[in-house]
Amino acid sequence: MQFASDNSGPALPAVMQAMAEANEGHAPSYGADALMDEVRDRLRDLFEAPQASVYLVATGTAANALALATLSQPWQTVFCTPLAHIHTDECNAPEFFTGGAKLSLVGAADKMTPDQLRDALDAWPVGDVHNPQHGPLALTQATERGRVHSCAEIAALCEVARAHRVPSYMDGARFANAVASLGCTPAEMTWKAGIDAVSMGGTKNGCLAVEAVIFFTPENAWEFELRRKRAAHLVSKHRYLSAQMLGYLRDDLWLTSAQTANAQAAKLADGLRSLPGAEMVYEPEVNMIFARLPRATHQRLRAAGARYAMYEGPLEHGPGDEGLMMRLVCDWSITDAEIAAFLEAAKG
Repeated sequence: MQFASDNSGPALPAVMQAMAEANEGHAPSYGADALMDEVRDRLRDLFEAPQASVYLVATGTAANALALATLSQPWQTVFCTPLAHIHTDECNAPEFFTGGAKLSLVGAADKMTPDQLRDALDAWPVGDVHNPQHGPLALTQATERGRVHSCAEIAALCEVARAHRVPSYMDGARFANAVASLGCTPAEMTWKAGIDAVSMGGTKNGCLAVEAVIFFTPENAWEFELRRKRAAHLVSKHRYLSAQMLGYLRDDLWLTSAQTANAQAAKLADGLRSLPGAEMVYEPEVNMIFARLPRATHQRLRAAGARYAMYEGPLEHGPGDEGLMMRLVCDWSITDAEIAAFLEAAKG
């Protein structure tokens, strides 16, 4: 009963097979491999963006930090929410790789509104040498609370950013889960809505360690290449990154694995709603569930071997009927049997 994170799950067999197939003979290094050429073509087709610049890195933090560094200057500020992954989970990597650009927090939740973004931009007057200058808008899709920005919401935020002449970046660590939830195309959720650059995550959705960084305007390409090399994120045996991404893209595996993870989370959420004292904190939209269960229920689950993140506590002592918030995450490998076992343990 492993629901701690989609980072914890196994790699997709097709991704492993692609890695094995790539492990034959010699191949050019540092991204000059033939597999990368195919990855680039496939991602350009997928995003309906034939001129897009496509790069691979091994981690989501590298993707976010290097992309934002490419889109900003050290004297600028990046606009994001207080719950954005770049603010809460990356140990100041964006600030480090941008050379000191700060983060300006917009709103108080996992999503911001256009008015909140406009107010945050207006709070730093352009041209005043004493304050940070306007840098990119950064959106997390899906959010760190398992919610999805609709294409209309993205477009409205990007319109504000464009009016202030700043680029828009999408942290797509759970990009596929968001596309599966919305039923849209990658193009509709990105450049057609105004996004200038995006990371398309693979690691959380069944790859070993690979993220694609895609710029829809070619003028950013060379700088990103330099920053990736200078930051020690240009992998020598790059074909193994390419192979992962290629296996992930073939036969729309990126989408079907996300659809599976989302569907399993929906099943689990339906079961949770029937438990005494259960409360959904956010309505699940992707493969993450935020809910409250009584402390006594959590204690039974932990004793039965269930693993998941707790956001409130302490778990060990306190009223048994007190609701404590948890996060459950499903990846592509979660089975109906695991969901049934979790719900049975919760019932006691």
